[in-house]
Amino acid sequence: MSACVYSTKNWILQVATSCALAAHKLQRPVRIYLNRKTDMIMAGGRHPMKITYSVGFRNDGKITALKLQILVNAGIYVDISAIMPHNVVSALKKYDWGTLACDVKVCRTNHPSRSAMRGPGEVQGSFIAEAIIENVAATLSKDVDSVRSINLHTYNSLQSFYEYSHGEPNEYTLPMIWNELAVSANYDQRTKMVQEFNRINTWKKRGISRVPVMFQLMQRPTPGKVSIFSDGSVVVEVGGIEVGQGLWTKVKQMAAYALGAIQCDGIGGLLDKIRVIQSDTVSLIQGGFTAGSTTSESSCEAVRLCCNILVERLKPLKENLQKEMGSINWETLILQVATITFIGFPLKEFSF
Repeated sequence: MSACVYSTKNWILQVATSCALAAHKLQRPVRIYLNRKTDMIMAGGRHPMKITYSVGFRNDGKITALKLQILVNAGIYVDISAIMPHNVVSALKKYDWGTLACDVKVCRTNHPSRSAMRGPGEVQGSFIAEAIIENVAATLSKDVDSVRSINLHTYNSLQSFYEYSHGEPNEYTLPMIWNELAVSANYDQRTKMVQEFNRINTWKKRGISRVPVMFQLMQRPTPGKVSIFSDGSVVVEVGGIEVGQGLWTKVKQMAAYALGAIQCDGIGGLLDKIRVIQSDTVSLIQGGFTAGSTTSESSCEAVRLCCNILVERLKPLKENLQKEMGSINWETLILQVATITFIGFPLKEFSF
């Protein structure tokens, strides 16, 4: 997973140093293999934090001021810790805190280096926000859902506090989604059912809640490569890394969709002819990193642009063959391309 490259290099240095020392002492090749338990201990996990806060609020639960002091345990190495303050504050944007003061300090300690887990900083920031909201609700003896609702940002308050986060009025959809969820999930009715269940049961209790989440997306260019071989098979490479988010499946579907614009006979089975392979820095340079929740989208767009160029190159030959043969399938078209002589050599691969 490329998002963990920063922390991985520190583990490699630790293992490599021990391995080099043993090889020097023994004067022979040495190999060190970490078991999973040791690897997890060295990984460090998420950044622990110590949070101290002061919050001001009205009787209806509306928060008017918040002062946060956050100490981040970064471990022995810098690692990914530099982005933690920004990500923590980004996760706080879901609520209107009124006057907000936030002091985040990244602390170097004698603990293992902390790693880039999923949503680094955003998870901790969201937890901080919900802990404050629940504390306010408990102090006022109010339902925490009503306190969440009253403190959600409106478009005007978001525009006032965050100059580059508000966008256009129709683009800020958090309040709308919040209300739609209450309707689609029958939230009010289910809340009453939970309350009734808890009233008549002493030892067994139930709960229900809805929690808003704010995550800042990160857009960036991502490379892609599409190769069509003489047998009609297609190989796709992208700069993103498949880590379970379905990147390769989306990229494969996009390639089939975009190449389908050639409109040959039997093009419906093109998906089975496409395979996505793991790229490297030799075949696809400057691939970037996999993070920000937009890797799939940017990779699919790169593949779409590649396929559009390939279709544009194939169409003239396809039209000529159709005039001669009446109809043409994908394999025949690509076979004809493969036999075209280019500077005296058969064209075996047609790629961009």
